[in-house]
Amino acid sequence: MIKISHLSKSFSGQKVLDDLSLEIQQGEVVALIGSSGAGKSTFLRSLNYLEEADSGSIQLGDFEVDFATITQSQILTLRRKLSMVFQQFNLFERRTALDNVKEGLVVVKKMSKEEATELAKEELAKVGLSDRANHYPRHLSGGQKQRVALARALAMKPDVLLLDEPTSALDPELVGEVQKSIADAARSGQTMILVSHDMSFVAQVADRVLFLDKGHIIEEGSPNQLINNPQQERTKEFFASYKRTYI
Repeated sequence: MIKISHLSKSFSGQKVLDDLSLEIQQGEVVALIGSSGAGKSTFLRSLNYLEEADSGSIQLGDFEVDFATITQSQILTLRRKLSMVFQQFNLFERRTALDNVKEGLVVVKKMSKEEATELAKEELAKVGLSDRANHYPRHLSGGQKQRVALARALAMKPDVLLLDEPTSALDPELVGEVQKSIADAARSGQTMILVSHDMSFVAQVADRVLFLDKGHIIEEGSPNQLINNPQQERTKEFFASYKRTYI
């Protein structure tokens, strides 16, 4: 289980996350939705300390850390437990797909190169890229790059996979292949926190949906409850605007 307590973050005096608390069960997929600027990406980045939270704590099993007093050693442990997939892939351009997946296994997990190679091949196979293992990012499509990034994150065997708009930078025809790989990982029992504007994908993959607005969790529920029968006025406004724009 992951337990996040009283997480707050401000930029230039402006509160972006305001005392957020949340519990996520092992194997659960939680989606964060809301307007741009609601705090969704900041929430993910604060969890693995890519952004320095002002206050709050996170507990992953027996590991617990207070963000106000976090040490360098705790940051490294936290990042081993939380793998992140970004919008823009963030692959090493001068390394093959296989080497991109291997990197964290060798450097962070201290695996032998042989061990890391075998695991990296397994993860690339899971996302359908065995035939692209020796290709460099410049020779891969956007969807293939994102699947390499997903394989790299999953190879670390994280307690929680963080996904920040993983398909937003892709051409529409490439979105499906990445979504399938994410859905496959969800079905395998991988715990996830997903930020997405794609409500059809959220409905397909999430167990629970949280609506964020101005740094607060305004409403939560199953995808069907929240998307088709929101209770709060702000949530109703959001979905009315979404439907006008996208449907």
